[in-house]
Amino acid sequence: MFISKARKMRVTPPTSTASMAASPHRPHRLLGEVLAPPRYPPGAAPPPLVAAPSAPPPPRLLHRRRPPQAQPQAPQVRLPAPVHGDAGMLRVAVEPSGEDFWKLDPVIELISRGAVGVIPTDTVYSIICDLSNNESIERLRRMKGIGDSKPLSILCRSLRDIDTYTTGFPRGSNQGQANIFRAVKRAIPGPYTFILPASKQFPKQCIKHGSSTRYAKRRQVGVRIPDDPICQAILQNLDEPLICTSVKYLSEDEWILDPVIIADIYEPLGLDFIVDGGVRIADPSTVVDMTGAYPTIVRQGKGPKLDWMVTEDKEQEAQSPLAFKTA
Repeated sequence: MFISKARKMRVTPPTSTASMAASPHRPHRLLGEVLAPPRYPPGAAPPPLVAAPSAPPPPRLLHRRRPPQAQPQAPQVRLPAPVHGDAGMLRVAVEPSGEDFWKLDPVIELISRGAVGVIPTDTVYSIICDLSNNESIERLRRMKGIGDSKPLSILCRSLRDIDTYTTGFPRGSNQGQANIFRAVKRAIPGPYTFILPASKQFPKQCIKHGSSTRYAKRRQVGVRIPDDPICQAILQNLDEPLICTSVKYLSEDEWILDPVIIADIYEPLGLDFIVDGGVRIADPSTVVDMTGAYPTIVRQGKGPKLDWMVTEDKEQEAQSPLAFKTA
């Protein structure tokens, strides 16, 4: 005979709440049971509440900073020439004495950027541009209507520039050669253009041959140190001499002396600026060829003939290949 599992299981009677409360070995407080507040002797203060020790803050992770890396510098790019027509041609009126030379600051900035403009000299007005900017020289030639084979002159700041870009003046020798250098020092600054052999430091100039471009070195160059406050104020604020050629009418071989007329004629051709120093006198510089045996006057101008200069007859003057475009 089988006995059911229900009969074989031992049933534990439920324990009452009162019996559990009375048990001295009760492990836990019953759910819902309210404990009586602690009792202290009369007059005794309750012990101070002690805050539970707080957990220490988590350690901060220190990150090593990478050393600053040097930023690559962009290559210095020369600013292009100002685009003519955006703001029109710049015109700066300056006193002939040059006392307000501070007005020339924008002109000097334009020249350094490759502009082509007109400035006064101690003779007539000259179209000038940066010596080392081939694009500006090309613009100057197109504006003036002269070919690549026609030589140009340079406006120098001092004798040091002449010694840098030419072989210099003859300084005499023990063989009886005259010391022309001392005589020239008494004539400059002044209305003279001296033709000298160019040195290796003189920049190469663009000469076009068909579709290609080739650079050729000029063997001779005309140099000037004008005795004019406005021109000197511009030159002294530049790093190198200026290429120059005199300002003439486009259809006539005649100098333009009025800056207003110069602006009317050359502004449509792309002239970037003009320095107005007043009306000039039609008297160009005296050109002296220093490459021969004697200093020879090629063109008589404002500068008087000195005792160490010689002249050539009219036939030689007409056949002279040294007709430099100078002011």
